[in-house]
Amino acid sequence: MPTRSSAGGRAAVGVEERRQLINIAYRLLGSLADAEDAVQEAYTRWYALSRREREAIVSPAAWLTTVASRICLNQLTSARARREQYVGEWLPEPLPDPSEWRGAPEGDPADRITLDESVGMALLVVLDAMSPAQRVAFVLHDVFRYPFAEVARIVGRTPAACRQLASSARRRVREADAGPAGAPAQDRRDAAVVRDLKRAWQRQDIAALVSLLDPQAVAVGDGGGRASTFRHRQQGAERIARGLVRLIERFPGLALRERTVNGRPGLVGCLDGAVVTVYAFGIGRGGRVRQVWGMRNPEKLRCWPPAGAAPEDAGYAAEGADGSCSNRVEARDEARVAHEKAVAAEKAAKAAAAKATDSPAKKRREVWLGKAEAKLAERYAEHG
Repeated sequence: MPTRSSAGGRAAVGVEERRQLINIAYRLLGSLADAEDAVQEAYTRWYALSRREREAIVSPAAWLTTVASRICLNQLTSARARREQYVGEWLPEPLPDPSEWRGAPEGDPADRITLDESVGMALLVVLDAMSPAQRVAFVLHDVFRYPFAEVARIVGRTPAACRQLASSARRRVREADAGPAGAPAQDRRDAAVVRDLKRAWQRQDIAALVSLLDPQAVAVGDGGGRASTFRHRQQGAERIARGLVRLIERFPGLALRERTVNGRPGLVGCLDGAVVTVYAFGIGRGGRVRQVWGMRNPEKLRCWPPAGAAPEDAGYAAEGADGSCSNRVEARDEARVAHEKAVAAEKAAKAAAAKATDSPAKKRREVWLGKAEAKLAERYAEHG
């Protein structure tokens, strides 16, 4: 990292630099919590330097970017081993529209994430399938326009190698059709598709759902072992449509709300005013839903405000007296626990009912089989 005596270097480390670092780290890791940890670690290392060392750095912002990116690179490398122990599918952490962060503390960096096309769920999912070096090269160069010479210092490769990494990453993004969204007209079209999907889902209209889904559509759920969801990814329009309808049948109190998810039209599923699921969609050029991503891991829903019982165009329900994020999280967690208990009680009641309704003939057959087994045992004992 280049250095030069600069008395103003320390003063240059401020809000804008932290915002930029959070934006980079989130795109590299796909998790806001992990991004905050990486940036905090970078600042910890910065302030661990002596005053003379800090003043000798040409650009504190560039130094922090290099350190934070290397921390993210290390996390991405170790994340592959951790993912092997993760229960079910892993999906990036979804983010609400900035206007919906109103209950978050004013200094929280979460409300500063720039929700542009580079944080769309489709792109984040493709990025997650890349190698760590490939992802870092693509994000730093193609998204944040860092020259390959700087990317090379961070990744530990030559500029030519980083150029190749970014090129192959770009190709994967194109093949997955996960690039930037189109004109505002396309955004309005996608919002209309999501709205039609929501209405068909609420009506439990399988035929309408199938018509909105691509025949080869894929649905992925992320519960993280903390919430029930698809155990395996679902493929096929009819299979996904029937799964969505079963979800409404299982949770009749589930309310669907139209929300912006990572800058794109999406839905949230609410129970008793608590957001229990966030749905993001990948919509093809033909206007059909190609991917459905359902995030149910409560650890990834902490930033989502309660939906409340009011109509979705009337805003959110009133927050706690202090408007703190922790109060909203506790309320949602309590609602989830109550819901899971209700589901467990329902299963137990069904099992008890099934046991109570066993026919007399079945019971007599079980008794007869038990006596027959006892007689056989006696004969084997006699001739043993």
